This record gives sequence, C-alpha cells and structure tokens, in this order.
Amino acid sequence: MQTQLTSPADRLDLMDDVERRLAEFFADRVAEASVYGTEYEQLWWAASRASGGGKRTRPALVLVAHRGLDGVDAEAAVDLAVAFELLHTAFLLHDDIIDGDEVRRGVPNLAGEFGADARRRAIGDTKAEQWARTGAILAGDLLIHYSQSLVARLDIDSSTRTALLDLLDRSVFVTAAGELADVSYGIGMSDALLTDVIAMAERKTAAYSFEAPLVAGALLAGADRACIDALGEYGRRLGIAFQLGDDLLGTFGDEAITGKSVSGDLRGGKRTPIISYARGSDDWPQIDRLLGRPDLSGDEVDILRAALERCGARAFVESLVATYAREALAALDVPAVPAGLAVRLEPFADACVGRIA
Repeated sequence: MQTQLTSPADRLDLMDDVERRLAEFFADRVAEASVYGTEYEQLWWAASRASGGGKRTRPALVLVAHRGLDGVDAEAAVDLAVAFELLHTAFLLHDDIIDGDEVRRGVPNLAGEFGADARRRAIGDTKAEQWARTGAILAGDLLIHYSQSLVARLDIDSSTRTALLDLLDRSVFVTAAGELADVSYGIGMSDALLTDVIAMAERKTAAYSFEAPLVAGALLAGADRACIDALGEYGRRLGIAFQLGDDLLGTFGDEAITGKSVSGDLRGGKRTPIISYARGSDDWPQIDRLLGRPDLSGDEVDILRAALERCGARAFVESLVATYAREALAALDVPAVPAGLAVRLEPFADACVGRIA
C-alpha cells in the first residue's frame, strides 16, 4: 500500500482557504482569457485542471511552519502557500514536456489534452505535438510568473517580502539546474555516480518542494536564523527521501494506485539511484541491454524490474529513503525548533517511508 503524504489536521482550516484562493485565481484567469479567444480560455481551464488532484504538500508545509512558529498573518500565509502550489504545477507541466509524458495522476495532462483536441480536429500528429508542447510550455511559464507576482504583492514588510522573493528565485534557479542534470544523465550527455544522482534529486525536488516552503513559512512568521537553518536542513533531507521514493514508485509501484507509469523511466533510460546502484552488480549486463529501449515489451519491463530487485537495487534505495527520513527528523531535534512544530512535521517524514512500503 502506498501512503500519500499527509499533514496535521490543525492546518485544514487554512487549507480550505488555499483551495478557495486557487479556485478564485483560476476563475479570474479564465474570465480574462476569454477576451483573447477560446483557445487561450482553454489553456487556462486546462491549467486549472492540472493544478487539481495533488496532495498540496507544499502549501501544507508553508502553513505548518507559519502556524508552528506562531505566525499571525493568515491571509499572507495563504497567498504564500498558493504561490508554491502554482510553482509546483508549473514545474509539473514543464517536466511532462521534457519527459514526453501525456498522462499524470492517471488522466491526460495539459499536453495530453491539447494533443488529443488537435487530433480530434484532424490535425496531423506532428502539428498536434507542437500544439501540445506550446500549451504546456506557455501555461508553465505563466504560472511561474504568477507565483512570483503573488509573493511580490504580499502586504507585509518590505524586508520579509524581499527575502521571500529571493527564496523563490533561488528555488526556480536550483530546480532548473536539477532538471537539466536529470536529462543530461538520462540521455548520456554526462556520466553520473550515485552521489551525483542524489545531488540532482536535491536540486530538482527538495529545494522547491520541501526546503523552500518550510523556510518561507518561517520567514513570514519572523523566525530566527537558527530555526530557519534547521527547517531548511529538514526540508532538504525530506525532499531527497521523497524523490528517492518517487523513483521507486516509478519502477516498482502500482500504476492503478499511483497513476504513474512503471515503465516510462526504464524505457527512457532514466539514471535514477536504482540504476546507479545496479551498475556495479553482476546483473548489469542484462539490465544495460534492455534499459533505455523505447520499444520494451511488457515482459521485458518485468525482466528489468526483476533484475533490479535481484541485484539489491530496490532494497538499497528503500534503505536510503529510511535513512534520509531519519536524518530529516534529527534536524528538528534542536532548541531552535519548537517541540510543537517538530511534532507537526513528523508525519511528513513518516509518510515518505510509508508510501513505498
């Protein structure tokens, strides 16, 4: 059973506000877009759907940190939480284009919707793919912009607003570095040791998904540097654990539960930590022969998965997930982090391990 990341019940009231704010944001954009034609309106409807169905982990982390540090500006906290969710949706849209995916969470993503619509209109495959890429790239760009705009418009003191904008800028910068490294390793532009792949996971996922939301909530609450540093370390470790778990689900998960393909990473030759570990095993020649072949049959995918399990790669990465989750919790065990906040953050680390069990 894969366990979703959950969050403490004491922030659910503000999460309702986050959902309302997201709904208002997309409704406003759809209304504005209608002036510029049905296709632009369709783009914003599709972006709204792309934002739905997620676990809202990033907004939850913003709100848990803010509340756990006795933050008082609930309205600013909600807008800040929404900004990180918009940023997350933007990165998903771009990531799907980079990976060539047309499905996410078990349903067509924005690129899949746009491509299918073009084909229904008897547009050829090449032009339909161009239309799909165009929609996803533009929607992602727009959401990154609006994420930054929301933070820039927060009605808070200028020094805190500047610090939050700097944090958001760094998150985008570092995530792009991680995404580029991921593709570089996958297509063979550069070789990668296990340490390189883990560093890539930290940049691609941990920086914007865990570290930055926690630090943002703490900054808004007026936390001191020691607390911010501890929360940042917790977020980095937790983010690596989460990405490692995602890699495991991308190879060994249940598609019916995760909505994520268990063959895409293998067919694409993605250099996950699972593969990095397997390269040093006796099973590597068989794995290398099949890995990265777009035409892999279902039986060949099963052979690959069995070899990766037999050589110990799965067990090794599962142990890494547990280790990073433990280290994340240890980062909270300092005087600078209030005990109540540490308790509220424990379920996130527990869920990182539970989702791969």
